Parts: sequence; C-alpha cells; structure tokens
Amino acid sequence: MKSSNTYNFLIADDHSVLRQGVSLIIKDLFLNAKIFQSGNFKDTFKTLRETKIDLLILDVNFPEGNSLNILPEIKIIQPGIKILIFSGYDENIYAMRYLNAGASGYLSKESKEEEMKTAINSMMLSGKFITPGIRDKILDSYISKKTLNPLDLLSNREIEVARLLIKGYGNLEILELLKIKKTTVSTYKFRIFEKLQIDNLASLIELFNLYSEDKS
Repeated sequence: MKSSNTYNFLIADDHSVLRQGVSLIIKDLFLNAKIFQSGNFKDTFKTLRETKIDLLILDVNFPEGNSLNILPEIKIIQPGIKILIFSGYDENIYAMRYLNAGASGYLSKESKEEEMKTAINSMMLSGKFITPGIRDKILDSYISKKTLNPLDLLSNREIEVARLLIKGYGNLEILELLKIKKTTVSTYKFRIFEKLQIDNLASLIELFNLYSEDKS
C-alpha cells in the first residue's frame, strides 16, 4: 500500500539511468513524493539550499570527488536531513566511515528492489538503515573491542610500505628507502592486500583516503 504522505526526495548520482530507476521505486512507495535529481555536487547543493529535503539518496563517487568530503557541509545546510548512501562499494569496508561522517544509512547498488524499498521505508520511519551484515559487524566490534578501521590490521612496517606504494614508489625504491630486501617488499605488499581484502592499488588508495587520519 502506498503512503499518501508528502515527502521531498533528492537522488544525487552521476548516472541518469540509475536516478530514473530509484525514482520509480520511490514513486511506487509514496503517492505524493516530490523527487529532485542531481548529477554533480553543484546541483546537489543548489537543491539543498532551495528546498527542504526529507531523504537524500547519495552516491559515493562523482566527477568532482568523493561524497564523503561533502557530508559535513550537507549537514550544515540541512541539519535534520536523512542521508542514505547508495554505493557500489563493499559495505564491509566503506559503510562505517560514511555512517560516522553523518550518513544515516548505507545500501549496496547490488541490492534487490525489495531491499531498496525496505531501506527507503526504514529511513523515512526511523531515520536510519543498516543491513544485518553491518549490524553484526558493529555488534562484533563492541563485544570484542576490535576496531572497525581496516588499516588498524596493518603493522607499522606494512603501513610504511603501503604509503610508499600509494605515492607511486616501486619495489626497488621502497627497499632502498626502508633498507629491506626486494623479496620482502613483495611479501609486505601481498600481506597488505590480503589483510585489507583488496587486489589492486586503486583500492588501497581509496581505503587510505577513507580511513587514514594522516593523508600525507
């Protein structure tokens, strides 16, 4: 049964087809929904300054950069806004960072339509949404007192190697700088990727952008 309440939604994603798809889901849930769309940061902020938005469905990546950096500004413009991050990135790695930065929920773009509807309804009713997987992750962290920051899994030396890899240094340059063996650099790289559950440098860079307190 459709809700007859009038709500304002803003779908911010740089892919038009995805925005249209989400719009159809919202219209199927809310009879009087007013839906705004934006494909970049500029249009997103324009809408937020002009219209009170009940729910912002926000992508992670835009041509201008990562939406993590604009969450604080969004909350300044509309302190009471509900923000659902709708991302193609692994929630086990990225969800907590966005939730801690001010988002109210996190949902994977691989989710089925029914889960999307559940997430939107939950956001409108309770102001938040997390999947059972993230709920378990938070509970496990609380019980075991373990960190939710994946970079804390790395040793100090692995952090050093990772930072140099991110800066573009090759194995030979790293072994010279850190005074370690060539084979050891490869071993460190393997361990870093294994611990962080990634398989490429781009993912390593993204993780450090998200979780490292020291971006240098």
